[in-house]
Parts: sequence; structure tokens; C-alpha cells
Amino acid sequence: MAHHEFEPTHFHVTIGSHEPVLRIKPGDSVSTWCVDAGGHDRNFEPITPGGNPQTGPFYVEGAEPGDTLVVHFDKMYPNRQTGFTGKLVAPWVVDPHFVRHLPYEDVPTPRPPRPDERYVDLWDLDLAKGTGRLRTARPGLEALQDFALDPMLGCFGVAPDRGQAISCATSGQHGGNMDYRGFRQGVTVYFPVFVPGALLHVGDGHAIQGDGEIVGTGIEISFDVTFTVDVIKGKRAHWPRAENETEIMAVGNARPLDQCVQHATTELMRWLEQDYGLDYRASSILFGQLIRYDIGNIFDPAYTMVAKMEKRHLPRKKAP
Repeated sequence: MAHHEFEPTHFHVTIGSHEPVLRIKPGDSVSTWCVDAGGHDRNFEPITPGGNPQTGPFYVEGAEPGDTLVVHFDKMYPNRQTGFTGKLVAPWVVDPHFVRHLPYEDVPTPRPPRPDERYVDLWDLDLAKGTGRLRTARPGLEALQDFALDPMLGCFGVAPDRGQAISCATSGQHGGNMDYRGFRQGVTVYFPVFVPGALLHVGDGHAIQGDGEIVGTGIEISFDVTFTVDVIKGKRAHWPRAENETEIMAVGNARPLDQCVQHATTELMRWLEQDYGLDYRASSILFGQLIRYDIGNIFDPAYTMVAKMEKRHLPRKKAP
């Protein structure tokens, strides 16, 4: 097991079978950094085109199609003191007749390379205290000061199959732009492996974000990230999975939203059979009373739904 310090020099706005930037082995960890969603570095300077640029990909030795890639996020934290957010909710998250009341004309487009307050809201972060505040308060929001940060990664995943390179604006079985605020420090994420080496990409740091990313952003900011990888040989997943200390989670990415629910629920049932020995009748009993759903991204082309179950309700995990 080795630790790697990786300094990125270029970034990708698709997740695909790009040339690996580093080859690592199961058990290895990597410390690196990511630009923000607009392509700005730790100095808030634009250094690459925007669109959730990804650091990587990282080639994991021994990972083959049909395996599962394990990614544990040891650390993720902003590395600068200024972030930005969108100004208005997406028109499709409110009633159609209400859209005409939203002042979209006050937000000019296209945006310049360096965000300013004509186009976005700016936020000032105190990284030592782990707090942030809106730079220019809106009437009635004067109390929105010094709230606690909750850093998370919005977009990350592995190369999809069939040679695809999928835009970082969307998501699928490979991961991608899921914008789920549960993908924070300490979580372990499991990806199906579609290509040799899995080709892990990471990016799109948010200092904090509400459910759904309904203004099209969290507080977008550049990030320092440390992760550790492993490979589970011969274990197949169909959709991303994750776990933290108290819950297991399955992720569905699609549109419309009911299809996300179907993918996430199905994947969680598969997982409970695979690892916990529960047949579908038993998992149905659990799900009927104890399943919980979280919304990830409902802004971008594919939506994200997370089906989750508290570990305390599950039987002992089967031996590998």
C-alpha cells in the first residue's frame, strides 16, 4: 500500500476511457486537488474550460469488467475562501404558472470566465472555522451568516463501457454528476467496473449544497481530496452503491424521477441479497417500513435518487 501525491495539469469535462494520469494498486491512497465546476483553481483563476472538470483518470491495477471498485473518501475540503452559487431555482422545480414570477432577466448570460455578482452569488468561507456567509445579503437573509460547511463531491465516477465518454453534466451507471450531499468525507462508494483499470475521475467540489442542487450549483469551490481504492474481484454491481458508518445506499441515475426510484430500489434489493442473504420477500418487508429515499441532482439531464437503509436493521453481513 502506497500513498501518492498527484498534481494535475489537465482536466476532463467527460468521464470516459481517457489516458490514465496515474496507475495505482488496491490499498493505495491518493492526495490531489480539483478545480471548481467553472474550471477555477485555488486562486480563483480560470485554468480549464468549465463543466465540472475532472481530475484523473486513475488506473487501478487489477480492476476488470465485472469487478467492483471501492473508493473511500478520506478527506475532502475546500482550498480557497471564495465560492459561488446560481441565483435562481430551475424553472422545472416550480409550478409552470409560477415561472413567470422568477426574475431570470436579472441574471445576464453568457457568464464571463471569472464569476462576479452580476451572474452569481459570491460566498466568503472561513476554512479554519468551517463556516461561510453570503457576501451580499438579501433582504430578510441577514441571519444567514456563519453557517457550518458540509463539503461534498458533486461529480465523480468510472469510465463507462462501449468506449463512451459521457458529459460531466449528467450521470448514469458509471456515476457522474450525481450531486448527492451524502457523498462527503468518510463515505465509501462502490462502482461497477466497465473497463480495465476502472479509470476513476473526481471533481466538482461543493462547500455545501441543498438537496437536488436546484439552483444548478452548490457553493462551487476548488477542493483538496484524498481517497483510498480497493477492488472486489468477481462482484458485480449495476449502479453505484455507498455506505457510511450507519447506512448503506444505492444510487439510481435517470430521468424521469420514477425511473431513478426504480434503479435505486432494485440495486438496494440486489445488494441485500448479495451481501446479507436476504431474499426479495425479506427485503420487501424491510423496505415497506424502513427504506428511506434522498434526492440527489434534479437540475441536470439525468436525475439522482438514493435508496438507503440503516445498518442496524440488517442481519450480519455474509462472509466474503
